Formats: sequence, C-alpha cells, structure tokens
Amino acid sequence: MKAFELAALLEQHQSQEKLYLEFLRVPDLSMGLYILPAGGHDPQQPHQEDEVYYVVAGKATIQVDGQDRPVQAGSVVYVPARLPHHFHTIEDELQVLVFFAPAESSSN
Repeated sequence: MKAFELAALLEQHQSQEKLYLEFLRVPDLSMGLYILPAGGHDPQQPHQEDEVYYVVAGKATIQVDGQDRPVQAGSVVYVPARLPHHFHTIEDELQVLVFFAPAESSSN
C-alpha cells in the first residue's frame, strides 16, 4: 500500500521550484499535486493520457477544447487525452490533485 497526506505533499511541493509534484507512478496511473498562484499562468500543453483534476483549494476557470468552466474546491474535471486545456483567471491559489491514466508520458 502507498498512502499520502495532503499536508505532507503541500510541504514537499513548497520545497521545490516547480508547479507540479509527481508523488505516485505505476504503469497504469500517475498522480501529482499541481499548484498555480493567484494571477498565475498555466503553461501546460495537451497530454497523451487521459487526465482527471480534483480541485483541493482555490478558484479559477479551466478551458478544455475551447469551453470554459469555473472550478473551486471540490470540482472534478475529466480531460480526454490530447485535448488542449489550461487553467486561467486564477483568483485564489489553485491546488489540484492530478490523475493520469496511463502514467504521464508513458504512452508517448
């Protein structure tokens, strides 16, 4: 079993200078914590994997394939592989758990 505590992941994320912290990788799944500051820019490009976002904290808008949807704590968004998507209009620091299936970059 592998188990994680959000508080520990947030602390680990703060110790690095990247937006994304991967904390789990197995062949069929990877997970990470993605944090974007209020007013920040989301630089991500489409992925080759299906992706699910679970918003832990914050408030923003996500655009998926040209469609906007507001997100906040408790929002869950599924993004199919290869669709353009990004967060924008980040009003409060956005903390997002990200699930990739299969593991990110394993299907390239």
